[in-house]
Amino acid sequence: MIPRSRRRLYGLYMVALALLVVLGGRLWYLQVLDTTQYKALAQVNQTRTVVVPAVRGMITDDTGQALVTNQTSMTVSVNMMQLSQTTSDDGKAVLARLAPLLHMSDKSLTEKVRLCTRGVSQPCWTGSPYQPIPVAEHVSDTIALQIMEEPTLYPGVTAQLSPVVDYPMPDGANPAQVVGYLQPITQAEMAQQHLPETGFAGDDLVGQSGLEAQYNTPLTGKPGKQIVSVNAAGDVLGTVGGTPAQTGDTLVTSLNAGVQTVAQQALASAIARSRAAGNNPNQGAAVVETTTGRIVAMASYPDYNPNMWDNGISQQEVDYLFGLGSQSGSGEPAVNWATQGQYAPGSTFKVTSTAAAVADGFPLNGLYACPASVNIDGHTFINDGNPNEGDMSFSEALIQSCDTVYYDIGYQMWQTDDNKADSQLNPNAPIQKMQQMELDWGFGKDTGVDLPEESTGTIPTRQWLYNMWEDNAHKGQNWCKNGNANGSYVQQIEYDDCQSGWVWEPGQAAIAAIGQGYVTSTPLQLTNAYVALADGGTLYAPRVGEALMTPAGKVAQTIDPPVVRKLPASSETLSYIRSALAGVVTQGTAAGAFGGFPLNQVCVAGKTGTAQIMGKVATSVFASFAPCNNPKLVVVVMLPNSGYGADAAAPAVRQIWDGIFGLEGKKAAMPGGNLPALPTLTATSVKATAAGKAGASVQASPSGKASASGKASPSGKGGGK
Repeated sequence: MIPRSRRRLYGLYMVALALLVVLGGRLWYLQVLDTTQYKALAQVNQTRTVVVPAVRGMITDDTGQALVTNQTSMTVSVNMMQLSQTTSDDGKAVLARLAPLLHMSDKSLTEKVRLCTRGVSQPCWTGSPYQPIPVAEHVSDTIALQIMEEPTLYPGVTAQLSPVVDYPMPDGANPAQVVGYLQPITQAEMAQQHLPETGFAGDDLVGQSGLEAQYNTPLTGKPGKQIVSVNAAGDVLGTVGGTPAQTGDTLVTSLNAGVQTVAQQALASAIARSRAAGNNPNQGAAVVETTTGRIVAMASYPDYNPNMWDNGISQQEVDYLFGLGSQSGSGEPAVNWATQGQYAPGSTFKVTSTAAAVADGFPLNGLYACPASVNIDGHTFINDGNPNEGDMSFSEALIQSCDTVYYDIGYQMWQTDDNKADSQLNPNAPIQKMQQMELDWGFGKDTGVDLPEESTGTIPTRQWLYNMWEDNAHKGQNWCKNGNANGSYVQQIEYDDCQSGWVWEPGQAAIAAIGQGYVTSTPLQLTNAYVALADGGTLYAPRVGEALMTPAGKVAQTIDPPVVRKLPASSETLSYIRSALAGVVTQGTAAGAFGGFPLNQVCVAGKTGTAQIMGKVATSVFASFAPCNNPKLVVVVMLPNSGYGADAAAPAVRQIWDGIFGLEGKKAAMPGGNLPALPTLTATSVKATAAGKAGASVQASPSGKASASGKASPSGKGGGK
């Protein structure tokens, strides 16, 4: 019999043997069965993956001239995370040595590398704190070599070639608000756009507005990667492999640089004339669109030079661009007033009122009284600037812009338009007949243009009135608290709005018929409506983009303006209105503005608009198309705080037509008013704009870290709000 102590010893032997068997089996599994996986993991410890961002595609006009491109620039960047880890003073001494080398003050350099957080104003770094921060572009080779040759003096500082955004402005064309701007991508945007962490670094530039944002994905291209071998210290030893980056597509737009310049100059001249006349306009817009829905020019005043974003931007400049603080009167140059400005269209709106009246049973060829004034619901509405002119046709009413004809039509349509619904406090009240026509012409809603920033304008439907009352009766403007039946004029209005702000009243219907009151439109909406009129009834969702082309010069995608709907107006009605608008220029309210214009060469039709605004100078509007019998283009100018439509906007439109067709001594920007064919962009021409960038290569930086030349510079050129 085995003693108990020996049995215990044998048991320990068995346990030890079992442990040895298990360990041996595990070792065999790791070294034999799973050797491939662990070899790969070991290899990872000896390599690093470097993201190689793609070269961003350029944006061109309709002839292939670059509006936005990239150019190679020697860029100095500072890795603040590395500085904080390798220096005892968080890199202050390094920055102090670097600043004079870059010909900037220590304060300026420090501001460039600080993070943009709450309470920190521009300039500051908006990207990831883990990314190198570019602090100087267009650095000379001498300075770059000095930095690279003295890594001990400049640890964490790199100098390498990087592509940066450039705005060539061909022929002086500067559609800055249409093109938009770039800024470093944020983590929130990466999540929102479902972008891979490995594909985008915090300092990659992405579109934040305009075409840059709308077409960001095809313009960006696809990032590549390079795998490099490193030693224990992290120094790059060589390239193991990787995939190349794919350059972004080129966006060819329908913008014409020549016409864009003409529109900009006409807009600036109109503002100057209006100021000389004693007015004080600080914004305005001009739009040129084909009758097929393509935007040829879109000018917004005031303009600005997009290169001001280069190497960061001061808080004062930000305030100026966006009208903040003491710069509130700047006119907000960063805003595209062509798509975001909301102005009363005035009498240009009478074309929709005419269509609505005919659709409601008013005879197209009937006669209508044009008295000096009309009384509606106890209020007197005056025919601005005109005496009693007797009976007239719709054509004459448009030519002479008789307000009282349309006041009366608006009132008569109100009388037969479900009056019970007018006074019901109902968020789902039916839309009025005239307002439905206005909505069908594209007012009061987005045009669908391929730009991310667009205002809807205002059409005062019953639902809109209800929502406005709901938002302001007891909150917002708080009419019920601030209104006073016996107070000032404004207080009396607020009191009335509190009591019945949701009611569609006859006076509102009358004033809306001439494009005033609550009615507002963006310049693009008005242009697009006149495109539908000129084209014979087709309403488009306008497009600025014309095609996307690969870096090899092949068409990747054509971009056609989608058809939204056909106008609910007969071809006879639209033809009648077009004929009447030709008379506006020859014998009507725009005859003076177009005196001496060579109508025998290019027949222009149009409509003036003068929208009175309480306490301000009127908004000056002119909407036009040409040639009269075969319209190809529509030109619209809207200038708030500028006076009569014939005084400010109409002369600007005349100047634009001169520039387009080459009239009155001007050079033709678009001969015959015809769009050019899609430009031919060869692989050579595309690469020429990105010379030295497409073949991004990995190199060892002086700090010993892997870097990629060809990486998009987060210079802030195109930085954001």
